[in-house]
Amino acid sequence: MSTRLASGGRFLDRSNKIRFTFDGVSMSAHPGDTLASALLANDRLLVGRSFKYHRPRGVVASGAEEPNALVGLGTGPRFEPNQRATTTELFDGLTAESQNRWPSLDRDLGAVNAALSRFLPAGFYYKTFLWPRAFWKHLYEPFIRRAAGLGKAPHPESRDSDTYEHFHAHVDVLVVGGGVAGLMAAKVAAASGAQVLLIEQTAHWGGRAPVDGGTIDGLAPEAWVAQTLSELDALPNLRRVARCMGAAVQDHGYVLGYERLTDHAPGSIGPRHRLWRIRAKQIITATGAIERPLSFAGNDVPGVMLASAMRDYVVNYGVTPGQRAVLVTNNDDAYRTALVLHEAGVEVVRVLDARPMGGGKLMEMVREKGIRVDPGRAIAKVSGGKRVATVHSCLADGEGNVLEDIPCDTVAMSGGWSPVVHLWSHCGGKLRWDDGAAFFRPDPERAPTGFDGQPMVIPAGAANGDMTLRNVLEDAVKSGENAALKVGREVVRIVAPLGEEAAEAALMPLWIVPTKATPDLRMKAFLDYQNDVKVSDLQLAAREGYESVEHAKRYTTLGMATDQGKLSNINGLAVLSDALDEAIPQVGTTTFRPPYTPVSFGAITGEARGELFQPLRRTPMDAWHDANGAQWEPVGHWRRPYCYRRPGETTEMAVNREILATRQSLGLLDASTLGKIVVKGPDAGKFLDMLYTNMMSTLPIGKCRYGLMCSENGFLIDDGVVVRLAADTWLCHTTTGGADHIHAHMEDWLQCEWFDWRVYTANVTEQYAQVAVVGPEARKLLEKLGGMDVSKEALPFMTFAEGTLGGFPARVHRISFSGELSYEVAVPAHMGRAFWGKLLELGAEWDVTPYGTEALHVMRAEKGFIMIGDETDGTVIPQDLNLGWAISKKKEDFLGKRAQERLHMADPRRWKLVGLETSDGGVLPTGALAVAPGKNANGQRNTQGRVTSSYFSPTLGRGIAMALVLDGPQRMGEELTFTTDDYDPADEAKTTLTAKIVSPVFYDPEGARNDV
Repeated sequence: MSTRLASGGRFLDRSNKIRFTFDGVSMSAHPGDTLASALLANDRLLVGRSFKYHRPRGVVASGAEEPNALVGLGTGPRFEPNQRATTTELFDGLTAESQNRWPSLDRDLGAVNAALSRFLPAGFYYKTFLWPRAFWKHLYEPFIRRAAGLGKAPHPESRDSDTYEHFHAHVDVLVVGGGVAGLMAAKVAAASGAQVLLIEQTAHWGGRAPVDGGTIDGLAPEAWVAQTLSELDALPNLRRVARCMGAAVQDHGYVLGYERLTDHAPGSIGPRHRLWRIRAKQIITATGAIERPLSFAGNDVPGVMLASAMRDYVVNYGVTPGQRAVLVTNNDDAYRTALVLHEAGVEVVRVLDARPMGGGKLMEMVREKGIRVDPGRAIAKVSGGKRVATVHSCLADGEGNVLEDIPCDTVAMSGGWSPVVHLWSHCGGKLRWDDGAAFFRPDPERAPTGFDGQPMVIPAGAANGDMTLRNVLEDAVKSGENAALKVGREVVRIVAPLGEEAAEAALMPLWIVPTKATPDLRMKAFLDYQNDVKVSDLQLAAREGYESVEHAKRYTTLGMATDQGKLSNINGLAVLSDALDEAIPQVGTTTFRPPYTPVSFGAITGEARGELFQPLRRTPMDAWHDANGAQWEPVGHWRRPYCYRRPGETTEMAVNREILATRQSLGLLDASTLGKIVVKGPDAGKFLDMLYTNMMSTLPIGKCRYGLMCSENGFLIDDGVVVRLAADTWLCHTTTGGADHIHAHMEDWLQCEWFDWRVYTANVTEQYAQVAVVGPEARKLLEKLGGMDVSKEALPFMTFAEGTLGGFPARVHRISFSGELSYEVAVPAHMGRAFWGKLLELGAEWDVTPYGTEALHVMRAEKGFIMIGDETDGTVIPQDLNLGWAISKKKEDFLGKRAQERLHMADPRRWKLVGLETSDGGVLPTGALAVAPGKNANGQRNTQGRVTSSYFSPTLGRGIAMALVLDGPQRMGEELTFTTDDYDPADEAKTTLTAKIVSPVFYDPEGARNDV
């Protein structure tokens, strides 16, 4: 049976038909349908089951506020659960399936929960699952885990076949919402010369006005919308984007937009979704309002629908959920639905108006059509299983005694309207209660503010609480002018269009229907449709002491469903306030959190998937490494050669060869990945003195100094060589993995604490290629290149010089991380590959050997140099590593100084850095623990140290290790016992190792090899 009307449907292309399937049943529809309108057209009222009781549920709304009609869309790699049928644009071949039912939607065994509803009230799980406690692990927890979640997750091996992208936009004014208010506000702001972006979450412009009727400047709203869109498209400084939802408003004018590009046309070229990252000086939220349901028994039976939604389906899609309708309302808006239904040929059996005197002009227009209106009446309950069968009317202010049984097959309800204040609230905007209209509206005295402390978000139209067409348009013009002024534009005055519609009588707040409903009726009156939260649940929560709205929300799960309380919150707050005998403003509201509606993980991820999941950074010499046997190692976002394996070599053999070749002759290391941050300005020296533990402001120009950087908690976070380039300029080298977060660390302190210091920082890591030329023959190679004096006298240790080296502009640093004679040479990044090739060519006579990160690590360990991330783990301070010499005694303060003076930090029994030497020359496992007598509070063996770095040293021909050990430096020569990974208390001899505490400097302790 089809309920498609013979005519109408402003969005439909009736000349074409398309096919789709729902739960395996093939159905027909027209282009322009949503899945919800197509299901209604095919007389499919039952579309889902509620989460808790598995009650039959049908479509109740027509937009993003829909709580019931959630389906799984697509198959295989395109399957996506929990998609709203009301916002899903239909296309030929669409496949949908219902959720939360087994074995089928019509015959769901989970419906037995409904019969047990009296035993499953709000908070039952808190009480039930506490006793007996022994049942939790084996009975309750598995049951809860199986029941948790709505819909089924895509198969983990089914990769998403679509693509996604991010888009950045900077505008003066962002207008969210493409109804008549948004169109008018955008027009005014753009006419003043502001750069304007207008976004609308649906595929259509104009909002509710074309459905609700009235006139704008004498035109039908649809004609006025078309005319205004033409005017907007002629403005070069305005861009409009449909199918783009305003997802979140963050601090300082940062807005996320969620654009669905090809959901309605799968297979199209291009990304499926786009996440807009928008920076706007002013934001106008023209997001409209949402109609509230009424809370009466059986208000969840399929066929009970919001009056405005029923009007949408008739006007926009030419479909009705039934042929005999009853309307119940507390305001005049529902009468518009009665007129629309009557004109479409649907029999409007009755209008039940809870107001004793009924409505105004709209009510009279309905009566003139011969439709019966009963003032002072409401619905006691709706009878029906999988669709409406009968409405039982009663006195609105009574207890629910039935006055009349009214056979019908659909019910339209209207409990008033609530402004969509979500975006206003996301970034701190506050609300005030409007008693006359019975809703929360934005409070202009407590608006969200931007950098300058001035209001940043401007609500417009219905989102601002203006519900008549005339007031909406007037407020939109004011909002557009206000935004233009705030971005520094001269306002071009535009007269507000004249909106006219039938005058409305005042709304009567109505939260429980009937107002004195008996307990059995309250138990069947639903607030949150998806989570099965009833009027009685809120009242129970109040009786049990959950007086805070946030506590009551979590106790009952009100507003915690996928619609985030768009339909239920205000009614729930009102019921709670009534139960507590407090005014609604005193009870307050729950927190509106982004996003406004769900955003796909694909859109959030964008292009960051597969090989692009994490950006891969390559040095200028990367291609050479790849072609010459590099075995790669990820270091932060970079990939660095671990070693260069030659034919027939193992990894260990390659590492040992590289170390020995470098120690004996000449090695090259691609050090381009080391962080390079320029710090410049009159206060740069003072700034660096605060960041580093030692003095940097006194560093002479042309000199280098090793520095340690600590967090405000005193723990070591980075180390590196600082170079003074000029009187006001320093270059800070950081670890490879630390460059980005150390630069962010600098900016955090500059922007948030020392914002008046005159300092500029720039991360120039990728601007330079840097090569370490290391070994006894290093100086000879640079001298062979020619162009600079690199002698010991001209370029002593810990200095640098700039000039031309072998025809390359270069900065040559005389520093060493290996203990050998070493130079680190920086050249412009685009010359890096050529410079590397020149070094290889001229270094051939000394058997020049490129070496990787593992050889680097072994050589530094041989010299006892620490490595951030090995010797440090977020709990280590410089003093633990015997680096007290790098902490200035002259400075009054630096980051971490006060923290390091705390008792625990200054405790002499902190573990200290030492070297370890195994008795048999073997290699200790990294992370191995040194055991101590006795047991700790957990019954585990006491420990007195741990291995931080451990390697085989081909230079020394044995294993070496560094460790943090209790009183380590005072225990030289003492032997410790370490547990291995396979430690077995029953066989300690085989699963423990012994090692002697020695100096951490294993190689050339006098430093003679570097001082040549």
